[in-house]
Amino acid sequence: MDHHDHNDEPLILKLRAIIRFAVRVLALIMTAVILWGVVDVCWVLYQELISPPRFLLTISDILATFGAFMAVLIAIEIFVNICIYLREDVIHVQIVMATALMAIARKVIILDFNKTSPEYVWAIAGVVFAMSIGYFLVFNSSQTRIAMFDPIFPKDHHEVHKNEKPE
Repeated sequence: MDHHDHNDEPLILKLRAIIRFAVRVLALIMTAVILWGVVDVCWVLYQELISPPRFLLTISDILATFGAFMAVLIAIEIFVNICIYLREDVIHVQIVMATALMAIARKVIILDFNKTSPEYVWAIAGVVFAMSIGYFLVFNSSQTRIAMFDPIFPKDHHEVHKNEKPE
């Protein structure tokens, strides 16, 4: 049976172009969400600091701030996923799983154990355990590892290592 590459079919090419445009729009929207999230974190922190007693944060304020920070970091991870998809036209399971682990970590950080049933806590523990094992398996089975510094922001790698002396 002849193998025909259907990637050059005009309809498929047009559909792929539409999808790539949609992904670019998602990247723009995610950038706005990240900026909005940073402004929101700053605003909430400012409001907490100016309300009496001034310049004092309670544990619940700090945990809420951590949750807001994690939400922005998750948005950044999703943006990185979008950028990698645009560049390589493939979804990396390892990065998606790392993003999911970050999201569940955020849930654990902001969890109010006084209002949460033990069953719910056990369920979250099960999800964290399963995601961790899945991430470990995907990480160990992949031929290429995610670089220490993300290729989306290659300048970060250079700045960190520019002051290091070669051995």
